[in-house]
Amino acid sequence: MTATQRRSTRRTQKSATRTRHPTAKAAPGGRGPRRPVGRRTPLFLALFVTTTALVTLGVIMVLSASAAVSIEDTNSAWSLFLRQLMWTSLGAVLLLVLMRIDYRVWRKVARPVMALCVLLLVAVIIPGLGIKANGAARWLGVGSLTFQPSELVKLTLVLFVADILARPARSMADNRSTTRPVVVVTLVVVVLLMLEPHLGATMIVMAIATSMLFLAGAPIRRMAGLGAVVGSIGFLGVMASPWRRDRLLVFLHPGADPDGAGYQPLQSLHAITSGGLSGVGLGESRAKWGFLPYAHTDFIFAILAEELGLIGATFVVGSFAVIGVAGFKTALRAPDRFGMLLAVGITTWIVFQAVLNIGAVMAVLPVTGVTLPFMSFGGSSVVMTMAAMGVLLNIARQGR
Repeated sequence: MTATQRRSTRRTQKSATRTRHPTAKAAPGGRGPRRPVGRRTPLFLALFVTTTALVTLGVIMVLSASAAVSIEDTNSAWSLFLRQLMWTSLGAVLLLVLMRIDYRVWRKVARPVMALCVLLLVAVIIPGLGIKANGAARWLGVGSLTFQPSELVKLTLVLFVADILARPARSMADNRSTTRPVVVVTLVVVVLLMLEPHLGATMIVMAIATSMLFLAGAPIRRMAGLGAVVGSIGFLGVMASPWRRDRLLVFLHPGADPDGAGYQPLQSLHAITSGGLSGVGLGESRAKWGFLPYAHTDFIFAILAEELGLIGATFVVGSFAVIGVAGFKTALRAPDRFGMLLAVGITTWIVFQAVLNIGAVMAVLPVTGVTLPFMSFGGSSVVMTMAAMGVLLNIARQGR
């Protein structure tokens, strides 16, 4: 054997015995930093491109919809936009980082972070700690630096439930080790959210847990019975409070109280119908000038429909439909059960929240106070939804 052949054999043996992280591979030629294993699948590209489009459009619409409020508060039309741009940039960094980190590593922190989230939700309802606005205590922080623990809870609950239900030694027939801990933790979170109160976040949390239990194979009869009990208790709690009852039922007939509970839905519908097919033009909305409350947060979709018309509104609805289809397909092609459940939970969260928001804006669902994912003004919401999308993109990248 020649010297050249011996060197070639040693290089081959060294390469064969080299240990690599299961989610990383060397750069071309064996040089340079390692990058995550996987490929830019059609599902990955669909999720990435759609999310990028929604985030970009959202930043533009926040600039348009928040101008009036910014001028009133700070004498500058740019103040709220610049804050949103800062939070969106942070969310973009998290998305790009998390889509390159193997999603399996988050199993290690699911339980301690879930415990931390429960403590934060308790802190929110303690007088003096939680920050109140519009009759609800949902924020923690100091001055203008605030965040909503309920947004962190959504992602943490997805990780926690996926970790519990994906353990190979546990069977879904064993209620004590699977369904019961998920239900108990979810109910604790639901009770704390209702004490804020935050009906929208409560509904999203319940939708996340229900979808993940269903896809994991939990007995349907048991889930139906539990859902009926929890739903009945929640409905009675809402009906017992006059202002909650009014917000819940006003969508059935907004015109019955045009100057009260029906004012916001009616103004939203007026803005939507004013847009027509192609809209009145970007930045030309009239509803945002004090006629439609919370135009840059919960009702940004109405401003979008007014300025960009049916074409713009259809694009947004279609984009969330793409995320839904691609997200559930990602779950079906996930490398393992944990990835499948994680993808189901994240997709359910984003799509269900979008349905709640758009339904409320169009007065076909009650107003529950949730933002439109990726688009509404709000730091906690945009950062956490983009972080969750980063995890979903990592699963899509490793899909079969």
